[in-house]
Amino acid sequence: MSNQAVIFEELEVAGGGRIGVARLNTPRSMNALSLEMIHLLKPKLDQWASDDNIGAVWLEGEGDKALCAGGDIVALYRDMTEPRSSSHAASEGEAFFTDEYELDYQIHTYPKPFIVWGNGVVMGGGIGLMSGGSHRVVTEHTRMAMPEVSIGLYPDVGAGWFLNRMPGRIGLFLGLTGARMNGADALFTRLADRFIRHDMRDEVKQALQQSGFGGGAHAAVSKVLRRFEAGSREAMPQSVVREHFDVIQALTDGDSLMEVVDNLSQYAGEDPWLIKAVKTVAAASPASLTLTWQHYHNTLHDSLSQVFDKERQISIRCLKMGEFAEGVRALLIDKDLKPRWHFPTLESVDPEWIERFFIEP
Repeated sequence: MSNQAVIFEELEVAGGGRIGVARLNTPRSMNALSLEMIHLLKPKLDQWASDDNIGAVWLEGEGDKALCAGGDIVALYRDMTEPRSSSHAASEGEAFFTDEYELDYQIHTYPKPFIVWGNGVVMGGGIGLMSGGSHRVVTEHTRMAMPEVSIGLYPDVGAGWFLNRMPGRIGLFLGLTGARMNGADALFTRLADRFIRHDMRDEVKQALQQSGFGGGAHAAVSKVLRRFEAGSREAMPQSVVREHFDVIQALTDGDSLMEVVDNLSQYAGEDPWLIKAVKTVAAASPASLTLTWQHYHNTLHDSLSQVFDKERQISIRCLKMGEFAEGVRALLIDKDLKPRWHFPTLESVDPEWIERFFIEP
């Protein structure tokens, strides 16, 4: 197997043309997105976009466990905590967030069919890669989440845009709780377009190769995926989010973050999925919850590019304010699971400290 972080290949299509395939290739880290991966993907996608022989692009992860489990936050931790050679040295973290969001935007605005095979774990930065695809496929193994509040960050990678476009206040709930979703949930929340069994992946590729792209590439891709989706219905789980829609609406019905968190803390039901979500909020960074609430409401009417501009600014500030570094330390470095958050409670969060994330440096 190649050691390259992203493997590229081109599949021949009947009647001429090719499909460009990009495979994230660090299965040991669940294909965590690194700066190296981003720097391999961006120019290749540009090249394929301008190549008339490439009819569509396909993105997948190596192995059966993950498309992408998120950004390489251990590398970001090193960048936040290790001394720099000079105060003017460029931050790898700043480059990561800037280039990651440019890649995400590139996928959202791609001029050709962009198929994403979202099997296994798709979290954080993985959702950033997937959400912009024109044809987003989930499987019976898909597990999605935006769990950033647990590591002192906030839902980014365009979340200000896609969380606001989910039914009701589901986006707010998912951002605050980091609750996990299955493939059916991804369809309901508009993060995916098709559900297809994972063991059909190679057949789907072959069918795309045989289809040719006569009559339009987007329609040809949709026709193939629709056929395989029809043969996958029995494998689709129930949508937990859909089942709990009314409860989620009630729990998030508040005029302030404090009210909503209070609603969540008073949940007295016995549903294990909701109980886990409530526990996540209780352990999350109060500053991260506040950032999530404000960013969600600040981006309600923003365009996609405006959202990415705001997120770049907030994320670069996160690299410098200490909360993100502490969250990664507790979860992944020392693994003591005892983060010392900047503010121990929501009530103690300083509005002026939070405001610094939203003011351009």
